[in-house]
Amino acid sequence: ALEVSAAGSHNVILIGSPGSGKTMLAKRMPTIMPPMTLREALETTKIHSVVGLVGKGLSLLKTRPFRSPHHTTSYVGLVGGGAYPQPGEISLAHNGVLFLDELPEFKRSVLEVMRQPLEDRRISISRVKCNVEYPASFMLVASMNPCPCGYYNHPTKACVCSPGQVQKYLNRISGPLMDRIDLQIEVIPVPFEKMSD
Repeated sequence: ALEVSAAGSHNVILIGSPGSGKTMLAKRMPTIMPPMTLREALETTKIHSVVGLVGKGLSLLKTRPFRSPHHTTSYVGLVGGGAYPQPGEISLAHNGVLFLDELPEFKRSVLEVMRQPLEDRRISISRVKCNVEYPASFMLVASMNPCPCGYYNHPTKACVCSPGQVQKYLNRISGPLMDRIDLQIEVIPVPFEKMSD
């Protein structure tokens, strides 16, 4: 099990065929992380209250955030922005998990803005009217298929992709971004019979 805190987190990419459980594993990550400290809860609540995500009658967020933006999101949606800069998905995942499902489907420009926050654990947004800095200490969990058809190295289904197609697909993720990924985990589908045993 991975233990994660705001001080030091591990970034993970899950590689496997459709239906192998990548998304389910990612959604479970906040449940195995240590409980938030009071300081983390206050920071997280502040960020979420700026965008109106703290419900009425709720004074303090106690569970770690899990943010999962769609692959069509813009880089402004990810880092934040606007005339009066609001936090984006990166800051909303502060002290929690940012899950990027189908990583190669994100635009390359969107993925490249991830490099600085992963390194510095904060994001700076500069506008004519003001400069804002939001915290961005999160665990990045990404998932992807091993190839365009999704069945490369599958135990029972044959891959129909050529080696060139597989390489082109994998090259959608830049080397500098992959350098910031600590763990690459192959997720192999488990037959229902084995799970039911």
